[in-house]
Amino acid sequence: MNALRWIVFAMAALAMNFPVIVTLITSFKSAKEIAMNPGLLIQAPTLANYAKVLTDTSRFNIYAYLYNSTVAALIGSSLALLLTLPAAYAMVRTGAGRRHLLPLVANLRAVPLVVFAIPLYMMFQFVGLLDTRLGLGLILTIVNLPLSLMMMVNAVSDMPGEIDEAARMDRAGAFVILRRIVRPVIWPAVVTAFIFGFITAWNEFLFGLMLTTRQAVPVTVGASFFFSASGGGVQWGVASAVMVLGALLPVVLGMLIYRQLTGSITAGAVKG
Repeated sequence: MNALRWIVFAMAALAMNFPVIVTLITSFKSAKEIAMNPGLLIQAPTLANYAKVLTDTSRFNIYAYLYNSTVAALIGSSLALLLTLPAAYAMVRTGAGRRHLLPLVANLRAVPLVVFAIPLYMMFQFVGLLDTRLGLGLILTIVNLPLSLMMMVNAVSDMPGEIDEAARMDRAGAFVILRRIVRPVIWPAVVTAFIFGFITAWNEFLFGLMLTTRQAVPVTVGASFFFSASGGGVQWGVASAVMVLGALLPVVLGMLIYRQLTGSITAGAVKG
């Protein structure tokens, strides 16, 4: 019975990750082998695609794309936390905005991002934030706000209110309580929200495509440049190598999220 379960699990995992597996295998094939052997077996593994991506930066600079994605994702995830942590604390402890504002912000997650495309483009063009890492980071902050706020509200709600009362008796202000008491206690949730936000920002494609052209192009958009028909057709091997390299950081952070979520189950104990 256990063997059957593992077989079903393996088949499900293979089906869900099949595109990733194909991309990874293709990245180790030469252009000739891709044309003659499109299957999953590799006859002559090669690192030529990775070498081309990492060394030939005359036309497509993957290092610049990775740097742009990192900066914009850091801005988007960090700023979202800086905004939602105090907002969540106020909502939970005072009830302000929890009835109407929280559902409104949370429901923004269900709205297609393309709805905001035209007005955001016009606004960014007016203030001079087009094709800048700061502008892209600000948009990614908005994308991260709903999930970050919900996670912070849940984390603060699980924290006993008696801790705040004890701190106020010692004449601690709201900022001190938030920085020295609330944040350390809910730190696992903060880290998890940050990683979730970073991955979401890193994987964002629509706004990266709309708001950047040269200076702030993220890796998600930059990877699509390798699909351009240059020198006789799409460079499938090179494009696959770019996608694999661009996915490494989110994969690592995804593993950290799993460990953080596992640790947060037992991290709710309040320190004296």
